[in-house]
Amino acid sequence: MFIHIFGFRWKEHATGAEKERAAREICAFQGRIPGLIDVAVGENLSPRGHGYTFAGLMRFTDHAACEAYASHPAHLALLEWLVPLIDPVELDFEA
Repeated sequence: MFIHIFGFRWKEHATGAEKERAAREICAFQGRIPGLIDVAVGENLSPRGHGYTFAGLMRFTDHAACEAYASHPAHLALLEWLVPLIDPVELDFEA
């Protein structure tokens, strides 16, 4: 199994509606992205979050599935509007 973890620090101009859209679209990847086992997103509740207020976790069947996700059209469409709104961090590992 391959785990992809991400966090966002939202830029000041990001709206509540955009934040909700991001969560909705990321959750919608489940069942659409080959090899994606499950996805979870939510508000980062850690007091040690260094400003990252949004967090997510994706479990993939393997590293190759995660690599394919990176160039999947649904993911690229999300990135097109989301990247200008965030300062992201990503962590990946095999479990």
